Amino acid sequence: MNKNVYIVLITLVATLGGLLFGYDTAVISGAEGPLQTYFADGLNLSSLVHGLTVSSALIGCIIGGLLSGLFASMLGRKRTLILAAALFLVSAFGSAYPEFLFFTMGEPTYGLLIVFNLYRIIGGIGVGLASAVAPMYIGEVAPSEIRGRLVSLNQFAIIFGMLVVYFVNWGIARGQTEAWVNEIGWRLMFASEAIPALLFLLLLFTVPETPRYLASQKKQDEALKVLKRIYEQNMAKATLYEINQSFDTKKGKLFSFGVSIVVVGILLSVFQQFVGINVALYYAPRIFESMGAARDASMFQTIIMGLVNVIFTIIAILTVDKFGRKPLLIIGSIGMTIGMFGVAGLAFANAIGIATLVFIIIYTASFMMSWGPIVWVLISEIFPNKIRGKAVAIAVAAQWAANYFISSTYPMMMEFSGGLTYSFYGLMSILSGLFVWKFVPETKGKSLEQLEMRLRRERSSNTSQKSHAQSN
Repeated sequence: MNKNVYIVLITLVATLGGLLFGYDTAVISGAEGPLQTYFADGLNLSSLVHGLTVSSALIGCIIGGLLSGLFASMLGRKRTLILAAALFLVSAFGSAYPEFLFFTMGEPTYGLLIVFNLYRIIGGIGVGLASAVAPMYIGEVAPSEIRGRLVSLNQFAIIFGMLVVYFVNWGIARGQTEAWVNEIGWRLMFASEAIPALLFLLLLFTVPETPRYLASQKKQDEALKVLKRIYEQNMAKATLYEINQSFDTKKGKLFSFGVSIVVVGILLSVFQQFVGINVALYYAPRIFESMGAARDASMFQTIIMGLVNVIFTIIAILTVDKFGRKPLLIIGSIGMTIGMFGVAGLAFANAIGIATLVFIIIYTASFMMSWGPIVWVLISEIFPNKIRGKAVAIAVAAQWAANYFISSTYPMMMEFSGGLTYSFYGLMSILSGLFVWKFVPETKGKSLEQLEMRLRRERSSNTSQKSHAQSN
């Protein structure tokens, strides 16, 4: 088999983790309204409790993100993704039928609400694991000259998963009564996730473990065997030598290479969420309903938004290894700022209409060509081999914590002021661009080990400068 074909095929299997990430996080967009009717209205709960229920999977995402480094180091990248796929399956069936064994269908109780949230949290743990380990897996098997594009495919899969579930949700709700959707439809939305979850689980048994993980476990022959399927023989041996050198140079403590690189990874993750993207994704039908669209029409408008997201993610895939990471992030921040402040201005003027859809599309398109895929690329690249599992876990956990905060507070913030809510996301878009311009390194075209060498030199230079300053 051609080496490029082989690397693309194993990348596509790994990106199914991204597809399920997108599917699981966006399925709530169609079920959010029925869940409010079933639980919040049925139990007379506040908007804050409803917001927490809609966002409960994110608690699992935080847990999964934190555990991803431990599992990726102990089990390996491949087996951690297998565990994530199994959790997706459990969550799909459990969220669709939380009454199983212990409750009566159609009779909401506080106990049932807790069980539903537990199933969503289980799925969230799967998302947290997959969100960290899928790009890590791709980054560790991909050649440097196409690594950006291949890792960006994971973001494409996330957005494609969202688009698929928008179609699924729309297809389930189309032509049905509101009462049927509130009683049965939302269950089918959650259950539909079982199909891609099972496909992911089965295909994972056909891909290899990453050569960098195998080398870390002293499985040199296996690592070389995988590398030979990716590179020519001499290049495979040279790459394995570089990998082994990187494991010999430093202890694997989190801050072995300095605090700054870990902080950069965390802030990239936090800014990716504080710009408000998941508010637009999770609450898309409700936003469009506030523009006067009927339920079917609002779900159809989310499909339009999903198609735009796919198109602009493809733009990122085609340009990330050509233009670099930093320029795309800065351009994206500018576009997000325009989009969010446009929505904020219309909200202040109480002029919600088609212009709102236009500004939301500008905002989401800007995100999808920049902060959506590029943050995952950078997180898979900037951390050295020995601390990658730990550092990625912390960065991804921070991302999901920020996501949970933004998503769960959105209904409450909107009750206070829609204009101020969207202005806050616009301000975060400005700060995100300034942060990238000042602190984020460019990683285009360098192997993971070359990036590590540059980081080590910068660390050594900074230490020498401090020692010299102190001696004077």
